[in-house]
Amino acid sequence: MLRIAIQAKGRLNEKTMALLADAGISASVGSRSLIAHAKGFPVDLLLLRDDDIPQAVAMGTADIGIVGLNEVEEKNVNVEQVMNLGFGGCRLSLAVPREANYKDLKWFEGKRIATSYPGILSRFLSQNSINAEIHTITGSVEIAPAIGMADSIFDIVSSGGTLVQNGLIEVLSVLESQAVLIATPNISPEKREELDKLCFRFRSIIESRGMKYVLMNLPKTSLEEALNILPGMKSPTVLHLADPNWLSLHAVIPESQLWEKIEELKGIGAEDILVLMLENIVK
Repeated sequence: MLRIAIQAKGRLNEKTMALLADAGISASVGSRSLIAHAKGFPVDLLLLRDDDIPQAVAMGTADIGIVGLNEVEEKNVNVEQVMNLGFGGCRLSLAVPREANYKDLKWFEGKRIATSYPGILSRFLSQNSINAEIHTITGSVEIAPAIGMADSIFDIVSSGGTLVQNGLIEVLSVLESQAVLIATPNISPEKREELDKLCFRFRSIIESRGMKYVLMNLPKTSLEEALNILPGMKSPTVLHLADPNWLSLHAVIPESQLWEKIEELKGIGAEDILVLMLENIVK
């Protein structure tokens, strides 16, 4: 049985639980639970602080974990990054006061930078030969310049709204982060087999996101044009109808292209277009 470490609460917890549910895995998690037994897959959930997950996986306390790449990079421990999970996107960036005369990285020379990620920042400054003072704090890093604790900050940025509210501007993105699945480096062959099965479920869910299943009736004379519009995953499915002049065409397309494709299809005579949600794509 696998033991998977997940965030007990915070920005990744809800989407992690949703991913597990989509994969057929359910668990009853109490407010004070540390371990929860799951149904639908041989796995126990170990609920931890996000910054404890990389070390727990590296030590083998947990076989695998779901955590932000930012925490993996900060802890800099020996874990296997198995796959990206496509949610919890953010970036770690340097930001300076709006009124600062920032031109390039040399601005940070001799400055004090407040951060909750001293490891990543230290390595970045060293790689770029910048000598700056790192001031490690937890909590509201973005207020540090305003109260005189630091000249600038290095912190998580999602929309950038919090920076604007605190009179800061983002000047450089250092790390793009998202939720990742990590594994202990010496996982046993038996648990590796279970991990592969879990990854299969996750991939089918991730690959179905943002995709739509489209069905339509189409004049037979428009088939070639439709095939050029809708290449599908391999190629569209074509079915004959009782009326010999018409076909039924089925295809999977990205949601971002949906309306553009529908307009093109209607332009060549497609009718009765039906758009369906996809739950999973199994390859």
